[in-house]
Amino acid sequence: MRLVLVLGDQLSGGLSALRKTDKQRDVVVMAEVMGEATYVAHHPKKIAFTFAAMRKFAKGLQDDGWQVAYTRLDDPDNTGSIAGELIRRCSEYGAKGVVYTEPGEWRLINALSELPLKTHQLPDDRFVASHQDFEDWAEGRKQLRMEYFYREMRRKTNLLMDGDQPEGGKWNYDHDNRKPAPDQVDYDGPLPFAPDDVVEEVLDLVEERFGDNFGTLRPFWFATDGEQARQHLNHWIRDGLPKFGDFQDAMLNDNRFLYHSIIGLYLNAGLLNPLEVCQQVEEAYRDGLAPLNAVEGFIRQIIGWREYVRGIYFREGPDYVDRNALGHDRKLPAMYWGGQTKMNCIAKSVAQTQEEAYAHHIQRLMVTGNFALLAGIDPAEVHEWYLAVYADAYEWVEAPNVIGMSLFADDGIIASKPYISSGNYIHKMSDYCGSCAYRVQDKTGADACPFNLLYWHFLDRHRGRFEGNPRMGNMYRVWDRMDEARRDTVLSEASLFLDKLEAGQIV
Repeated sequence: MRLVLVLGDQLSGGLSALRKTDKQRDVVVMAEVMGEATYVAHHPKKIAFTFAAMRKFAKGLQDDGWQVAYTRLDDPDNTGSIAGELIRRCSEYGAKGVVYTEPGEWRLINALSELPLKTHQLPDDRFVASHQDFEDWAEGRKQLRMEYFYREMRRKTNLLMDGDQPEGGKWNYDHDNRKPAPDQVDYDGPLPFAPDDVVEEVLDLVEERFGDNFGTLRPFWFATDGEQARQHLNHWIRDGLPKFGDFQDAMLNDNRFLYHSIIGLYLNAGLLNPLEVCQQVEEAYRDGLAPLNAVEGFIRQIIGWREYVRGIYFREGPDYVDRNALGHDRKLPAMYWGGQTKMNCIAKSVAQTQEEAYAHHIQRLMVTGNFALLAGIDPAEVHEWYLAVYADAYEWVEAPNVIGMSLFADDGIIASKPYISSGNYIHKMSDYCGSCAYRVQDKTGADACPFNLLYWHFLDRHRGRFEGNPRMGNMYRVWDRMDEARRDTVLSEASLFLDKLEAGQIV
């Protein structure tokens, strides 16, 4: 007999390791271990979600006839690591080796490859593109742009295709998906689930062991099994999808979810199948229940962006998370951990993150990410923060989004230019600025929005790298046309702001 390892983000009945082994003979190993719970200081909601979903998935395997060796965190024999549990269980059962599906983090891939056991790694085929598929697409290309990869995924899956042409005549309807925040949102948000006995037991455990971690544990409303996740998905497709496209970039003080699907954590843990989700969303379009711009925008996030960043992560290798092309080294400010700030957009995004273990892509990219890039925060610290605080964060998906997309620390592998903006973008896409201590319309002075100052400071200090970028030339022309005295004022006030930030003052 062999051991079959199932990790906490592999909670899929069709997992390759389960398909390639024998339930009559082999033993599934699942383990809640401190090594996985503490390699970053995970949000308590994420830990609770993972443990509860693991326990329910293990029960489902047992009901299906599998023998499951499940280790709880508080088991006195718990060795504290995945490797330790495999060695212990191998000795206990006299197993001849371990079969497992490829993990989604180099850290675990390397740890399992070094086991003093006979191991067999299988590909994670829950994705549309295999590693070889991505390599074949990338071969010979000077730039690996997601848009062209996405078109290949559309052709491969036949999603939103009309023969060999894209549905509606265009591949991408992003132009229609940038409406500013609406006055009212007529969607009641993600479907909440009251904790059952399994979840309550886990919540008590997490509260005891991880109560000091950044993040609010209760109330806890996440789905924790596949059936609940599907109920949540159906709820969103019916009520949220129709307006998702229009307002997917919008942000509001008093509405944290708008029309977003909030399924990243369920997809990334394996409770939902990404291709099946996309097919269900496409069906809503075919049935006239949702417009093309909303459906295409969602499907692009799943079979385009999600698949693309996984391809980048594995292609670039273990050192990708250490990239720092711009040489940024400032410490992560306390306001990312809930410290006081006068910047309302940061305060709102961080408070939401703290309480929900969730923020949508624009809050991550254009608020917390944009600020970290403009302020020159060390990418390693920013990467670790994003990996810790979001329930959907696993390194294969988080690192390219942060190191590449948000921080340009990979020197342009993902993004053709840094994703930076002044306060005007946030003002356009949200109602944050109206209740901020700073004035977004002020470009200089004591009340000037910090994004306005830092935007030009960033461009000035990195001019040698970016002034030749075709997409950034106009920015430098605007800067050069400014009066010299005004440029000096902007730079001096931005430097003063950064000095205060570095000194730990409230900004």
